[in-house]
Amino acid sequence: MILDSVQREQRLRFYTAWLIVGLSSLAIPARVWAHDIPSDVTVQALVRPSGRQLQLLVRVPLQSIRDIEFPQNQSGYLDVVKLAPLLPDAARLWISDFIELYEGDDVLPRPRMLATQVSVPSDHSFQSVDDAVRHVTGPPLPNTANIFWNQALLDVLLEYPIHSDRSRFSIRPNLERLGARVVTVLRFVPPDGAPRSYEFVGSAGLVRLDPSWYQAAASFIRLGFVHILDGTDHLLFLLCLVIPFRRWRGLLAVVTAFTVAHSITLIASAWNLAPDALWFPPLIETLIAASIVWMALENIVGASTVRRRWIAAFCFGLVHGFGFSFALREKLQLAGTHLLASLLAFNIGVELGQILVLAFLVPALYLLFRFGVAERMGTILLSALVAHTGWHWMIDRGEQLRRYSFEWPAFSAGAVALAMRSLLFIAILLGLLMLVHQIVRHKFGRVPKSAGGVN
Repeated sequence: MILDSVQREQRLRFYTAWLIVGLSSLAIPARVWAHDIPSDVTVQALVRPSGRQLQLLVRVPLQSIRDIEFPQNQSGYLDVVKLAPLLPDAARLWISDFIELYEGDDVLPRPRMLATQVSVPSDHSFQSVDDAVRHVTGPPLPNTANIFWNQALLDVLLEYPIHSDRSRFSIRPNLERLGARVVTVLRFVPPDGAPRSYEFVGSAGLVRLDPSWYQAAASFIRLGFVHILDGTDHLLFLLCLVIPFRRWRGLLAVVTAFTVAHSITLIASAWNLAPDALWFPPLIETLIAASIVWMALENIVGASTVRRRWIAAFCFGLVHGFGFSFALREKLQLAGTHLLASLLAFNIGVELGQILVLAFLVPALYLLFRFGVAERMGTILLSALVAHTGWHWMIDRGEQLRRYSFEWPAFSAGAVALAMRSLLFIAILLGLLMLVHQIVRHKFGRVPKSAGGVN
């Protein structure tokens, strides 16, 4: 009975609160209602563990806080003095209640809000943690600053209890509701070692600020696996490789050449050995579409052999590796100090995805050519459909490429160094190509020229 009375009392309070809110909404002028959702919002965050405490500083545009009316003076400028008492509740409702911080696998308790501050856009205190702490805990912005509400910034200083500043920390910001497009720029300052910077758009999920090698590897294996399954152009290229060569021995040579090649350019791109010009990504996308058309036409003509096919797979694999690097570029910041392990893990994920695709394609093609259509006719029909799709992609991407102008780099020491690195990279590629050729020739030299069918 006591429990029932408590529940009735809580229910009565709930309904009363909503009634008050509803009646208040009728009496409040329209301009007091929530502000429009800003289209672009940039969030700055600083994370620093120290001793038994972790400091989190967050800066957001004041206009992204949309449930309060910003008091203004007679001139239309923001009244900072009247606004100050409202800031802690606004910061808790829109910022601290949504941020989740982890020490190891344990979520940290709710933080203490040490200070809030209104800042002008020209303030640069968030360049370092110490400057940001001094600014947020310092004197408030005076009313004489004459700043409009949609120009001001809201700074918040939060403090979390932790067991040790040597622990591994993770964060789930969950601040994407602040605007239509939210860019979060985050800097993690460990007690020793260089600070690490992160930048992501929208929801980034769980961001490990100092991942172990196995955490980074597991994350990138998943990324590689998902990427190959989502990449329609890579899947069509793989289909073209498989259609005429379904014997596992010959197929292994072709897929191995493709794997080695895209691994090389992916790692080279991560070490900044690829051109960084604006025209390079659309060029690679156009070449990827052209590789699909080339492979499909080879299947239609029927002029391909195992040796010719693996060489083509190796050459086009170099191009596809750059394509993988574009998709991975934003995610490499999550590798921490384990860049090489993350790249290798991404390749493992890609290969696992390819194995899954091949495990489906090879039996499917076997059944199709055995019971549905003659092998030669089926090869022509499937390859024609793939060539048609790749041709349209190549034309569309070529139009995008034409919008960029190619300019030779200015002669300088940096340009000479880049050219020398590029020549060294090309020499390494040629050496690897010869090495793979010898390995494949030794291992698969007895594979017949026509390698269709299934063992």
